[in-house]
Amino acid sequence: MDLKSLIREFRDFPTPGIGFKDICPILESPEAMLYIASEFDKRFKSKQFDIIAGAESRGLLFASAFAMHVEKGCMMVRKKGKLPGPTVEIDYGLEYGAGVLEMQADAIKLGDKVLIVDDLLATGGTAKAAAQLIERLGGVVVGYAFVIELAFLNGREVIGDYPIETLVVYDE
Repeated sequence: MDLKSLIREFRDFPTPGIGFKDICPILESPEAMLYIASEFDKRFKSKQFDIIAGAESRGLLFASAFAMHVEKGCMMVRKKGKLPGPTVEIDYGLEYGAGVLEMQADAIKLGDKVLIVDDLLATGGTAKAAAQLIERLGGVVVGYAFVIELAFLNGREVIGDYPIETLVVYDE
């Protein structure tokens, strides 16, 4: 399936100079969502993982679809103030700003193997912060699955030495 044909770009959104990759047409297509879940399954079949972590906010959609596909649980990595109960948090950098991510303190059990899913790998800030939170709680990050990668922003270098799979790559 040609996922790239379903991704629209909006120039200068949310700020001037940003080319926003709109995944709404993918979400509107059950075939595309099933394809993504199947591709993630194929690419991580050899990896053992206990739970899938979905990164705020669009990554949660893909993480939950993938989790249902592989019959695993799904937990959330969200922006500060979006989760109830005791949480752990971390500051992180974005392509166009900064923020704070958090997880519920009991979302990960000691030794849980976690696969992180997000819609987009840009500068790697969100992905790295998610891994740091998971590891702080005693989880083991086994890899990352992204629908889109903006390779020209070098996010892989920021994330470090984890297995990374992407389905659509933009080189510029």
